[in-house]
Amino acid sequence: MQHWQRTAALRCACLSIEELKMTFPAYPEYKDSGVEWLGDVPTHWQVIKLSYIATSKGGGTPPKDDLQYWNGNIPWVTPKDMKRQWITSTIDTLSEEALRASSASMIEPDHVLMVFRSGILRHRIPVAINKLHVTVNQDLRAYYVKPRLLSEYFLNLVQGLNREFLFEWSKQGATVESLDSELVNATQLPIPPKAEQQAISAFLNHETARIDALVEEQQRLIELLKEKRQAVISHAVTKGLDPDVPMKDSGVEWLGEVPAHWDLLGSKRFLRLVSEPAPKGNSLELLSVYTEIGVRPRKELEQKGNKASTTDGYWLVKKGDIIVNKLLAWMGAVGFSAYEGVTSPAYDILRPTRPMDSKFYHYLFRSRRAQQEFKRWSRGIMEMRLRCKRSFRTVLPQARLAE
Repeated sequence: MQHWQRTAALRCACLSIEELKMTFPAYPEYKDSGVEWLGDVPTHWQVIKLSYIATSKGGGTPPKDDLQYWNGNIPWVTPKDMKRQWITSTIDTLSEEALRASSASMIEPDHVLMVFRSGILRHRIPVAINKLHVTVNQDLRAYYVKPRLLSEYFLNLVQGLNREFLFEWSKQGATVESLDSELVNATQLPIPPKAEQQAISAFLNHETARIDALVEEQQRLIELLKEKRQAVISHAVTKGLDPDVPMKDSGVEWLGEVPAHWDLLGSKRFLRLVSEPAPKGNSLELLSVYTEIGVRPRKELEQKGNKASTTDGYWLVKKGDIIVNKLLAWMGAVGFSAYEGVTSPAYDILRPTRPMDSKFYHYLFRSRRAQQEFKRWSRGIMEMRLRCKRSFRTVLPQARLAE
């Protein structure tokens, strides 16, 4: 389950009194924790610096060009393994020789593993507990907690207060996303009695398992709805809306039968390829085509991404044009433009040559059948670099040909 989907339940163990009142009955008394971001905590809880109740150690990576260090029987945890709460296996393994040749060392079960350096730290702090003997690479630290603190409760604290800790622990001025170990160790944590830690952890296990099940059910429903949406689009753009209309063979394998009153034309009969450069110094909207949503202004979706320094020489786009990303057309990167603007010269611009509803072809070209045809006519040395080489014959409702 994604981090945000667990956050609501996990935060219940360590939220401020105002938020707790909205979720659970209040404790009899509270006290100021002395920590600004934490606020009040139950009176009988302690607030203790992490370095007083846990110790940590890092890891390492043996030389990658020496095969004797790899594919052994020691699980080696890296950030790519930290996608789940319990570590029971790893993608890579090391040999006994690797432990002697690097700063990696054996870590016993029930340590709390935390990513300290990774691009994923822009969004969250991955944390997990190892259920078997492992070692870790240099991007992680393994925390051994002393008897007064349960590993699972510490895990829940980091997960539940992930947003706050990410802000508090991020290393300032670092060239890569990383955590500052001194800030982490200096953190004041709310620590209930051990029996209460166990009760909180048991509650969270139950609640998050229930949430996991609900999320999985919703994800299955979403996939079914996506399939239904594709089926509805595919049927409407190739069979029409009238179930009783006479049909005819289109003569095109991927289309099958189409309504008898529809014309079947080559796409070049009603769409022409245009390459009209934008004027120098223009301030036109920069457009892009996305596999999921079609054509959109890039600024709406890529505010923090790479931006073109100039759009001089980009292709002009008019409302009603169809933009085709030739590399990703087979994945659905084709779309009708509802905007005037410019787009990358790496894209094809198809412009109607007669009155028609371009949105119809937006749906047709993005249907699964059309995507399969795009892929069949694409060439490349690898799937993600396929390039569509040709247009194809398609149906055009006769009503849309009216002059």
